[in-house]
Amino acid sequence: MKISWNNFSLDFSRKTHLMGILNVTPDSFSDGGLHFDRSAAVDHGLRMVDEGADIIDIGGESTRPGSDAVPLEEELRRTIPVIEELAKRVPVPVSIDTYKAEVARRAMDAGASMVNDVSGLRFDASMPGLVASRRVPVVIMHIKGTPKSMQANPLYEALIPEVMDYLRTSMRIARNSGIRDEMIIIDPGIGFGKTFDHNLEIINNLDQFLPLEKPILIGPSRKAFIGKILGDAPAPGRLEGTAAAVAISVIKGASIVRAHDVKEMAKVIRVADAIKREKAVLSYL
Repeated sequence: MKISWNNFSLDFSRKTHLMGILNVTPDSFSDGGLHFDRSAAVDHGLRMVDEGADIIDIGGESTRPGSDAVPLEEELRRTIPVIEELAKRVPVPVSIDTYKAEVARRAMDAGASMVNDVSGLRFDASMPGLVASRRVPVVIMHIKGTPKSMQANPLYEALIPEVMDYLRTSMRIARNSGIRDEMIIIDPGIGFGKTFDHNLEIINNLDQFLPLEKPILIGPSRKAFIGKILGDAPAPGRLEGTAAAVAISVIKGASIVRAHDVKEMAKVIRVADAIKREKAVLSYL
């Protein structure tokens, strides 16, 4: 499985790819405020590429549980200057993490070349057509509710089938809007309208999403379920737990792992890939 566009190519038959998280926000659950300054954000993006990131995902609105929406102009103010600077200086794709079509449009004008939509193309009716017109990859994620409401007692009769149905519908929206099939990436949405047990079930059954025949992105990095397993560890203390979740996700079929701790997760992925493929992954070297 491979995605090629513009000057970029992601070959998932060769290795599992690593998406580095760059939150340009004051309130994200794990790293809010750390990279809110433009210069600090750009420096962190450059460092993640040096550490092994294959994609840099820039977000200007926290989607942590209970978060409020950020006004359009504020999201643009946070993200566009960072994208403009970083896209000129890194050899990897820059992704915009947004569900707002106007933010995605301005981000792509500034140099972004992917869209990561936590709503699965559901929150903004203009998003599918925009992505289709730009001919870029899009991550369509499952979410139950909105970031504000998603953790208010999320219930499922059958978790995996319901998440798969949501993703299938989003894939259909994408295709009907002209998004090429090979540009679609799916994400089951760890932590987005999921309980502790739901998150474990998704990771343990990630291979059940393989019949959708799309690259699978997974984002367990520093999530609350890991902290709970580790005795209510705070976000910075969830490194080893994240590593375990990442390794299992790779073995279960993830094509892209989204993570905060790029240097460490690049090593985890390299070993997990070598075990999964039963050979040394020389392309990393």
